[in-house]
Amino acid sequence: MKSAYNLIKFAINTIVLLLFLVSCKDNSTRTKTIEKVAVSNIDSIIEPVQEKTDTFKLTEENAIEFFFEYKKNLNVNRLKITTNLGSFKIELFDDVPYHKANFIYLTRQGYFDGTQFHRIVKNFIIQGGSSDDQEMTAKRRKIGRYLLPPDTRKGHKHHRGTLSMPSSDTNNPHKLASPYEFFIVVTKPGSYHLDGGYTPFGKVIQGMNVVDRINAVEVGKGDWPQQNVYIEKVEVLQ
Repeated sequence: MKSAYNLIKFAINTIVLLLFLVSCKDNSTRTKTIEKVAVSNIDSIIEPVQEKTDTFKLTEENAIEFFFEYKKNLNVNRLKITTNLGSFKIELFDDVPYHKANFIYLTRQGYFDGTQFHRIVKNFIIQGGSSDDQEMTAKRRKIGRYLLPPDTRKGHKHHRGTLSMPSSDTNNPHKLASPYEFFIVVTKPGSYHLDGGYTPFGKVIQGMNVVDRINAVEVGKGDWPQQNVYIEKVEVLQ
């Protein structure tokens, strides 16, 4: 009788032990699952977030305000333009502040480097700031799309050597200036029929012989030079 009792007791203890071990295994599995989920959640939380930064671009809405502030810190007005046919120096007029600020800003952005004098009219003008290179389009897209209002009442005339800004060709009854291009008057003593229609904003102060050399190259249809005249670099002189 005692032997049977001990056998039953042993069996009960064995069953209890087995249930305990199974329970521990389930808890262990559950714990590992919870820990795995927790690690996954933590990883997703601390993963660095890529911030989206908007690159500043000039527009019709912000250009004037931008150049109004930009011109306040400008204490320079002389630049050097280097081409594959030589270099010359220019001086920008202080009393045409938006056009001056625009030209210096574009220079410091490296916009003019690699563009061309793409339009040459004999004994009249050379016009630069454009190119048939796709890089020029990319530069303009990066800087922004905008026009500048004319500033023709400061008394500046289109004398020989004057820098002026052409008007945009498309839908532009008010002759707003195309900010990416400029032209230099070659005519002696000047092209005064342009006064009042375009904005003079500077003049050549050294190297007018290089401007004449550029004006002398052979041109084809549309006044585009048959020999590319590259603006290799424009730099601000301190």
